Formats: sequence, C-alpha cells, structure tokens
Amino acid sequence: MRNAFPANLSFGIFDHLDEDGRDLAQQYSNRLTLAETCDRLGFYAYHLAEHHCTPHGRGPSPNLFLSSVAQRTRHLRVGPMVMLLSLCHPLRAFEEICMLDQLSGGRLELGIGRGSLPIELGYFGIDADAVPERYVEASEILVKAMKGGTLSYQGDHFELNNVPLTLKPYQRPHPPIWIATNRPESAAWAAANGANIACLGPASVVRKITDAFHSHREDYDGTNDQASFLGLLRMVVVGRSAAHAYSLAAPAYVRWVKSFKFLYDINAIPVPSNLPLTLDAAIESELCVVGTAASVRRSLLDQLEEAGANYLLCQLAFGDLPLDASIYTAMTIQSDIMDRVG
Repeated sequence: MRNAFPANLSFGIFDHLDEDGRDLAQQYSNRLTLAETCDRLGFYAYHLAEHHCTPHGRGPSPNLFLSSVAQRTRHLRVGPMVMLLSLCHPLRAFEEICMLDQLSGGRLELGIGRGSLPIELGYFGIDADAVPERYVEASEILVKAMKGGTLSYQGDHFELNNVPLTLKPYQRPHPPIWIATNRPESAAWAAANGANIACLGPASVVRKITDAFHSHREDYDGTNDQASFLGLLRMVVVGRSAAHAYSLAAPAYVRWVKSFKFLYDINAIPVPSNLPLTLDAAIESELCVVGTAASVRRSLLDQLEEAGANYLLCQLAFGDLPLDASIYTAMTIQSDIMDRVG
C-alpha cells in the first residue's frame, strides 16, 4: 500500500452520458444528483463529452446540460470535453461560452476539439476532409473573440466583418482551455498555449504525452502561471468486494460498448482496434479500474505515477450502472484517496 500521495493531485468527473436503459429525463435527473454529490465531496470539475445521433452520448448540447449542473452545485467546475468547434459556428460557440461562464460564476473549464468520429459531423453536412481546416479556423476565431472588441476574420470556411462582441466570459482573459489527446504533437501545442490535456490509454503510452507536454512548456509565454492539469481518464467502479465490483461493472461495460459501437455498426465502419470489447480486456488495457477500495487506490495511484499525470478524470457512471453504485465509488475515492492527498 502506498504511504505517499502526490501533493498536487486533483480529481474530476468525466461523463459520456451514454444511454443507461432508463427514461431520458430520469437519467438526466440521476446525473444531476451525482454532480451534486461530487460537489459536496470536493471533486474539481465535471467534464461532459459531446456526441450526436448515438446512444453513446445523450448530451449533444453539453453547455445546455452543464448550465443545469452549475445551478445545482456551488464549487464544482463544469465544461465540455470537448465542444466540437468543427460543428458549430465559432461566433455561436463564443456566445455560449460567455453565457455558461457567467451563469456558473466563472467555473467554466473549456474543452475544445474537432470530434472523434467523422460520421457524426457528416449528419450535419460537414465533409470529413473539411474538418481539420474548419477546426483550425474556428479555434483561431475563438481566441480572437476572447480579446473582446470587434471581430473580423477572413478564412476559407468562416468570414466575419466587424462583428460587435457584446458578451464576454466571466474569467479573464478567458476560461481555462482543455484538449483531449493521445498524440505528443497535440500535447506540445497545449503546453505552448497554456492549455490542459486529458489523455486516455495505458499509463506507459500516456507518459509519452505528458513528457512531450513538459518538454514544450517553456514555449508558453502567456500570463497564466497556474500549473497545468495533465489528466488521465479511467472508468472506475468500487464494490464491497472484488466480486461485487465486477458484478456491477461487467454488464455496465457491455452496455457501454454497445452504445460506443452503435454508429460504427450501422455504418459498417470498423471499430477502433484498441477498443476493449470485454471488461477483462478493459481492465487489462487500464481503461477500467474495478475492485475494492484498497485495490482501486493502488491501481489508480500506480497508473497516475507511471503516466506522469496530476489529474484523475473518473468516469463513475457508464452503461447501466445504478446511481447508488456511482455514488458509492465517488464517496470511496473521496475517503480513500482524496482525503489522503497531501
């Protein structure tokens, strides 16, 4: 058992809001209850994925749901992980960002990205070949908009002429920026631009990403000197025994995989080769950490250390896990890890 806990370790919540087999309104209500619980327990932030036309994500407008989370919590920070800039007009994105940051009293953590599955954007008429350039232009516009005043931009996908920016974010100069990445090149960009990163994968692979981040951090010349978050995402289930935890996690993971594969299956797209199809495979690949409080603590801290991460993104709710199981895991993380950090 570990005796020393990293002093700079923080804990957040990640959520796909994937279909749980329950009524949609009830699922939203349950997630709000979980967010309230995590707020009381001292978790740092609630990060919500954006997906479209798939049971893998029942929160296609993360900012809309997160505005409800912000009103039901006092300290928990909120943010999309990520807001698909390839999909929406960057001016509309900026206005939503300002609203959410103001409504939450400056608790927005802004994740931005282009989207992981082109077919989702294709449903909106956005060609996959255009996505990279649309994302670059949209992110450039967003950065310019954060400075206020009037906005002008000439690009291949977006054109703005002397647009008056009458809204501004609560946090100045802007909310913290996040990107989700499994590539060292993207981590280098994040480091040079003062952004935070969220990573998924075996700890040994994530270590290459966090190392790249550190090696490029000196390139950042911004005004924000706050230490960056280097996030590691894990699906976590804690039970009263190892067998109990496994019995909860196994069927929930089967449902989660089914939702994940939905668009791949109906469009005859091969699923990613690194997707674990069973809970055993997910545990082996370090996507899931399942067991007793003691075993989960050891595994998580070992993986965080190997990955060089300082922020644990806990996916506490997935598939058809009951709400009380997610709350039990959250409470155990708080009592067995968070309370011991220092």
